[in-house]
Amino acid sequence: MTNSLIDIRGVHKRYGEVRAVDGVDLQVVAGEVFGLIGHNGAGKTTLFKMMLGLLPATTGAIHIGGEAVRGAGFREVRRSIGYLPESLALYDNLSGLETLRFFARLKGIDVAGCPAMLAKVGLAAAADQRVRGYSKGMRQRLGFAQALLGSPRLLFLDEPTNGLDPQGIQEFYQILRELRDRGVTVVLTSHILAEIQQRVDRLALMRNGRIQALGTVQSLREEQDLSLSLRVVLRERGVGGEEALRQVLAGQGIEDYQLSNGVARIECSRAGKMALLGALSGLGAAIADIEVHEPSLEDVFLGYTDKLI
Repeated sequence: MTNSLIDIRGVHKRYGEVRAVDGVDLQVVAGEVFGLIGHNGAGKTTLFKMMLGLLPATTGAIHIGGEAVRGAGFREVRRSIGYLPESLALYDNLSGLETLRFFARLKGIDVAGCPAMLAKVGLAAAADQRVRGYSKGMRQRLGFAQALLGSPRLLFLDEPTNGLDPQGIQEFYQILRELRDRGVTVVLTSHILAEIQQRVDRLALMRNGRIQALGTVQSLREEQDLSLSLRVVLRERGVGGEEALRQVLAGQGIEDYQLSNGVARIECSRAGKMALLGALSGLGAAIADIEVHEPSLEDVFLGYTDKLI
């Protein structure tokens, strides 16, 4: 893949007989938001740590920005990487601002920008409060702030919205959109699939240390060929309109539907969608509304995993 910022070739990580990562090939393009999903123990965090140089691969090669992760040139590359682990260790006796200054000094970054960074993640009012008094969501915001220090061009975020409330999640993804618009590359994991399905450019599904599927959400939907769901609302609730709708569905060979009080919920194949919509349009003004729902990312995920059981 051209313009790859991350290039992973034939990577394995073994712990005795356990294959935590088992032959991964993966390229992540500069400037994209890339999702990594899978069950607990699928190998996502292990792969993260190998990309960061925190764990050596048993075999295979990982290059970031053209530099081998375990090579001498990676030290400079690492300065442009931000990382939010799933569980970030913090010193409870320090304030939020003191914590961020501590991480800034570790990274060799001017501490003058720390108050503004706390404000960016919504912690300005709690800057002088000791971390022991922070909620789980506040700790997560502080962890995100330290990952953003130094204006990284590559971010690794492991379960980044863990503990955040709906407003916090919205603010987090707003920051991510701004970073993406500036060309920052983001690799993230999340168990909340509904949350990321509209927010990643591509994703990989890991299982048992291997990548089982790779692509955009839409391409994975099409590969699975999962049914679409339609909600059809009749303008008038009555036997006549419902009977006409039943005849249209029968003519399309569709038997999987529910019809009650003038509202039909219909399952149809992707290939049959346009023919069904054309047939429904023949009912004209009898139909008040039609909604077409694509399978969710959770449906896609379960579709792949069910095939592999």
